[in-house]
Amino acid sequence: MSKRMVCLRHGQTLWNVEHRFQGHSDIPLDETGVAQAARAASLLASLRPTLIVSSDLQRANDTALALGRIVGLDVAVDKAFRERGGGQWEGLTRDEIAARWPEEYVAWDAPDGEPVGDVAARVAAAMRRWAAELDDDGLLVVVSHGAALRLGICELLGLPEELWPALGGLGNCSWSVLQEGRKGWRLLEHNAGTLPEPVSSDDRPETQV
Repeated sequence: MSKRMVCLRHGQTLWNVEHRFQGHSDIPLDETGVAQAARAASLLASLRPTLIVSSDLQRANDTALALGRIVGLDVAVDKAFRERGGGQWEGLTRDEIAARWPEEYVAWDAPDGEPVGDVAARVAAAMRRWAAELDDDGLLVVVSHGAALRLGICELLGLPEELWPALGGLGNCSWSVLQEGRKGWRLLEHNAGTLPEPVSSDDRPETQV
């Protein structure tokens, strides 16, 4: 047996629907997001997780709590699993961002925002730290955010930064599954649960479709 990790993105929020950059803004799940969290929890419970940890932002934590209630596990909270900070873009729609910062929009580099390399490093480090708490056959569920999870997975897999856009985005309450092997972590499933639904996330535009 080997350690496994499920990376679950939070359920839908109103800002997802409005295509607003959320970042560190603490936006709650909407009615659809609550239902998505319940559905994902019922499916993932069959994997028998042994440890659940979430971002400290309520949209992720409430998604994690839905799973925790079913499987009878407490949810640990780790700020390192927060979404990428959006700086001046937080609360703005993609159209507003493109109009005000056309060059930065193309690069998906928010003024005063968090660099993608920093996000990847903090999320992957947290993934490794929590995975180290597992027994050899344990299953960790990390409940976080679209950009944070995609970047963390890329870093955990050892992909060079120029290849990070090759990994697509995560839909609301969809998940990826990783397994630890002799040569490190490998990706078993990606964006499971919602395909072929379109993705609405703080992630860069080319990972949305």
